[in-house]
Amino acid sequence: MIKQILGRLPRKPSKSSENREFGGSSAPSLSNSSNLRGSDIVGNHRLMIDSAPLSGPNSTSSLGYSHGSKLTQVVNQKLNGNSLTAPFEALPGFKDVPSSEKQNLFFRKLSLCCIVFDFTDAMKNLKEKDIKRQTLLELVDYVSSANGKFAETVMQEAVKMVSVNLFRSLTPQPRENKVLEAFDMEEEEPLMDSAWPHLQIVYEFLLRFVASPETDAKLAKRYINHSFVLKLLDLFDSEDPREREYLKTILHRIYGKFMVHRPFIRKAINNIFFHFIFETEKHNGIAELLEVLGSIINGFALPLKEEHKLFLVRALIPLHKPKCLPMYHQQLSYCIIQFVEKDCKLADTVIRGLLKYWPITNSSKEVMFLSELEEILEATQPAEFQRSMVPLFRQIARCLSSSHFQVAERALYLWSNDHIENLIRQNRRVILPIIFPALEKNGHNHWNQVVQGLTHNVRKIFSDIDPELFEECLNKFREDEEKLGEIKTKHEATWKRLEDIAVSNTANGEAVLVPHIVASRTS
Repeated sequence: MIKQILGRLPRKPSKSSENREFGGSSAPSLSNSSNLRGSDIVGNHRLMIDSAPLSGPNSTSSLGYSHGSKLTQVVNQKLNGNSLTAPFEALPGFKDVPSSEKQNLFFRKLSLCCIVFDFTDAMKNLKEKDIKRQTLLELVDYVSSANGKFAETVMQEAVKMVSVNLFRSLTPQPRENKVLEAFDMEEEEPLMDSAWPHLQIVYEFLLRFVASPETDAKLAKRYINHSFVLKLLDLFDSEDPREREYLKTILHRIYGKFMVHRPFIRKAINNIFFHFIFETEKHNGIAELLEVLGSIINGFALPLKEEHKLFLVRALIPLHKPKCLPMYHQQLSYCIIQFVEKDCKLADTVIRGLLKYWPITNSSKEVMFLSELEEILEATQPAEFQRSMVPLFRQIARCLSSSHFQVAERALYLWSNDHIENLIRQNRRVILPIIFPALEKNGHNHWNQVVQGLTHNVRKIFSDIDPELFEECLNKFREDEEKLGEIKTKHEATWKRLEDIAVSNTANGEAVLVPHIVASRTS
């Protein structure tokens, strides 16, 4: 009876059996330079290898994918318990096994790399972290040098390993007044992920896997699916700029290789923009997403689909609204210009959209709007220009009258562009009466000498090309000024009468002044 009970107790595995379960004896570590060469890296990404583990506040965790193998489950239990009684040792190198065993070794290495370490403690699991890192480097080299189509099981396991390591919750770090002013954010040091020594190599693996000619898109789309793409897009909110740079390149590669995913990717980015514009105004990856879109828009076929035009109107133009516009304005402006260059009829839509979101009290944003407006007008044809020139030059007249010298100066520089000046010349009979009061007041009263000098140059352009029209506008301006002077004198006289009446009523002890005020206003 006792023997039967003892026989049921679990036996401690022998050292040889543990070695078999965890991948055998350890192999010599590969040198960093032999694994990754700068000329091999896809998309001009250069992987900077640093063997020392980094510490930091962030820890990585897996979301949505189980580790799958007994190896991963056992070792994770040991890691979570802060005990490593089971050996965590490097597997043999690919060059040390026959060709028939390489795919099986590839699976074992992928399984080993599904173990996620805690990087909050720099001194924790140093050996294991280095083994995983060297294994990741070997996987990158294996994918880069593959000379045969990847099997579907290989794709499945590769995507699982990538998902376990990359897809994690992004914990934002505390910043004071983080999103209120974009200029302050630009001056702050970017926050770096402490797990980057591993994350970087996983991103490099994914980039090379997607870009590899041995990856069949028809098979891979089953694993690099909509769910995978959505989780990848969620990572664009990472505060680490190095991670966003990799994501940008990888997303562009996925968009180019998996044509079936293209509408979904555009729609998903659209939803991110909507959430950013109308709800949070907080997102770290808008600039990178716009860079990807700039390349996508550049490849749109003509004539443009209605879907693409709606994207311009509903997402891109409203992106001018958030306060942190300076963080991504350059990329946004490029996307807008791409649309206008592809379909000149969209110029009127874009210009009116800019006017709708034109900043009122933010001079730095006004300067950006004027710079973008110049690029748009440079791609605008006369017919489209005429459709929007009246509301446009009413806004430009307000900019010319701005007391902020950079706004007035930037508006006056529009006349330095030959194409824009030619458009204005052709429509001067409509434009000059709108902006003439601003030009005349700037020339005499603006406090900034540069603005005064540029104003005199613009006035001279109009007086040289059409002296009669210039004289008409000047006479009209003087008449309007005289009328304004008369109205001002009348208002002053009215207020003087009201003051006299108030003084008189006070002296007589009367408190009711309404009849006298009404009589004064009607007179």
